[in-house]
Order: sequence, then structure tokens, then C-alpha cells
Amino acid sequence: MNPVNVLCIKWGTKYGSEYVNRLHSMVARHLHRPFRFVCLTDDRAGIDPAIEVHDIPQVGFKDFDERLPWSFGHGWLKLTSFKRELYDLQGTTLFIDLDVVIVDSIDCFFEQPGEFVVIKEWDKRDDTGNTSVYRFEIGAHADALEYLTANKDKALSEVRNEQEFITGFLGRQGKVSFWPDSWCRSFKRHCVRPGILCWFQPPRLPEGAKIIAFHGKPNPPDAIAGVSGKWYRKVFPTQWVADHWR
Repeated sequence: MNPVNVLCIKWGTKYGSEYVNRLHSMVARHLHRPFRFVCLTDDRAGIDPAIEVHDIPQVGFKDFDERLPWSFGHGWLKLTSFKRELYDLQGTTLFIDLDVVIVDSIDCFFEQPGEFVVIKEWDKRDDTGNTSVYRFEIGAHADALEYLTANKDKALSEVRNEQEFITGFLGRQGKVSFWPDSWCRSFKRHCVRPGILCWFQPPRLPEGAKIIAFHGKPNPPDAIAGVSGKWYRKVFPTQWVADHWR
């Protein structure tokens, strides 16, 4: 069986090295085939020596290469994963955000057909994807970076964030497909009980879920501690998050 790649990226100070280390540990427990786990980062401090680490690559787009302030927000630096030649990586690659909890086997993410497979964005009715988890072939979508480089102002005027850009760009090429809905769930939308129920019942683990995404607030350690981050949303200390986020 040919090895696959699992890729993550860490920049700035929002997430510490423990997020990288725990993601690597979760992947090792839940992926039952040969793989390379690779982290792209601007700060290697504290990352487990067993993890393959590379600098966030230079991609020929000045705003990314010089780290202009806007590029740090809304996931934009994830687009560096689409560089035509990404170090010596080749082949099928699953990108996973740092702020997730893997709760079941992720073998299926390498078996699902499609050129660019991504989460269907939960909050939108169009075909926007959520790039917390996406699969692609190394080098296959370098044209997205080339387009952004040549058409920065137009591209940025049409979207709010990186995931709108990349799923719109590849969607127009007919290359986007989505994971089955049950595989990737949102902690605050699918685990935290709706409405007033969140004040009386702890978050649940949805049936069939493989990966739980912690976009916004709370993050996994907040959920473990029972800290919501929002006055209107109660989150009880959540043991199943502690059981899996390790």
C-alpha cells in the first residue's frame, strides 16, 4: 500500500505546539496505513521531534512570502499547501486543521473518490467548502496560487476568506466534492445542545462522526474545561473530548 500524506500548518501564536503534537498522535491512532505526517510552520519550538517539520514555503506571491498582515487571517496561508512542488511530498494528501478532534478511523478519507474533497460548509447554502479537512494531490491546484498572484485585488474583493476562494476557484473547474455529512461535524453546531438545552445537557458526540471541528470558540481545551467563550452558550466539561484529544 502506497503511503499517503497528512499535512497541517501552524503560524503565529494562536495555537501552540501541543496542537500539532496531539494532532499527530490522533492521526497515528486512527489512520491504519503508511503515512507521512508533515507540519508547515514558522515556529518549530515544542513540536515533537518525531514529526516532520518544514518552513511555510515561499510560493511566489509577495503577500504570503513576506507575511503581510492580512495573510495571517482567515486561513489564507493554508493556500501555500497548493505549491506545485512542496518539498519532496508527492501524491495523495489530507490536510487537517489544528483545532480538530479525531474520534474515529480516518482511513475512509483516503478512499472517498474526488479531485478536491472538502467539508460542505455548514453555515452556507451554496457550494462553499469548509477547509478544516480537505484532500488533494500535491501540485494539482497550483493554478489557484497563480491566479491569486496575478489577480489579487479582484480575487480578494469577491470572497471573505481562503475557503471561499479555493472552493469557488476549484468549483468553477468542476473539481470540488464533499465528504459525507456525518464524517466531519462542528462542535458548536452539532455537539453542543441547541438552544436552552445546552444549559442542562453536556455536548454529545454525533453518531458516525470521524472528525470534530472546533472553529471559533470554544477550542478543545476549553471544551474539556467547560469554558464556552460565549456568554449565550453553555458548555459543560466534556469528557469525550479529553478522551480523544491526546
